[in-house]
Amino acid sequence: MEILLPFMIGILFAVSLYFILHRHLFKLILGLILFGLATNLFLFVIGGITRSSIAIINKDATVAAEPYADPVPQALLLTAIVIGFGIQAFAIVLIRRVYQTFKSNNLDDFRQDKEPEP
Repeated sequence: MEILLPFMIGILFAVSLYFILHRHLFKLILGLILFGLATNLFLFVIGGITRSSIAIINKDATVAAEPYADPVPQALLLTAIVIGFGIQAFAIVLIRRVYQTFKSNNLDDFRQDKEPEP
């Protein structure tokens, strides 16, 4: 499993960059979502995949029992997931509004001197 994850992360990054380089807004958003997922998976792997106990110290102990999971990568991942979800929701609403205004989802159509329809 640990050998498979770097290859999966690389494939996710490659597919996300492929979608980001497309000229359609939907594929751009899909690429950004995949890029965020690949980044979260990368941080998860860097943080260490262990089946450890939680880092809670009992009343009678002064140090947590080994091995315990490091809570910092978990907190960073949770924060990244929440922020990524908010950005994705905003981008989807923004793309919907752009499509309603310009009646197109192709980025090349926005470069022309074209007035938006009311």
